[in-house]
Amino acid sequence: MKSDLQIQEDVQDELQWDPILKAAEIGVAVKSGIVTLSGTVDSYSKKNAAEDAVKRVKDVKAVAVELEVVFPGTIDHKTDASLAQVALDALKWTNFVPEERVRLQVDNGVITLEGELEWQYQRDAAFNAVKNLQGVRSVINKLRITPGPSVYILKDNIRKALTRDANIEANNIKIETKDRTVVLKGKVRSWSERSDVERAVWSTPGVLAIQDELIVS
Repeated sequence: MKSDLQIQEDVQDELQWDPILKAAEIGVAVKSGIVTLSGTVDSYSKKNAAEDAVKRVKDVKAVAVELEVVFPGTIDHKTDASLAQVALDALKWTNFVPEERVRLQVDNGVITLEGELEWQYQRDAAFNAVKNLQGVRSVINKLRITPGPSVYILKDNIRKALTRDANIEANNIKIETKDRTVVLKGKVRSWSERSDVERAVWSTPGVLAIQDELIVS
């Protein structure tokens, strides 16, 4: 297990490695393996990129993102109304998202997505369609997954999906189901492996929710 100082140095190096980030603008504090990011960035996508960079670092237990999105004075700020129209167009251009099932609200650059969809990949696609638009400060994704009655959770299929993935040690993961909720227990080697596990489970038809109790160790 690395010390907090070693984790801090590794996080700073990882931030410098990402070409879209300016590492000097981001403060990194580490206590008991928990990383806190502070400072300002000029887009929501950079805030996400910074969080993703931290999660790639070994021995990071958790991430607290206190980065503020502050747009440069040179940017022609969009009004909430114009940003809402651009966001609606972005959803319309995304083939995976049934736009008629998504409601969108914009308040001071914060986009809130609401509605009901059948699949997690549709929920992710809606979020990804709007998160990098100019003028977006953050995105609140309240879209709910409501699978059709003919869709069932198949525990064996989830296990097979985990076993097929070369990046996942499937034997270290225990799968439990509660109605349409999948409970994941056990240990993974990194944040990226944890994300791979969640992605594999969400791809299984009928999964309504995931209760992730995996330990990064």
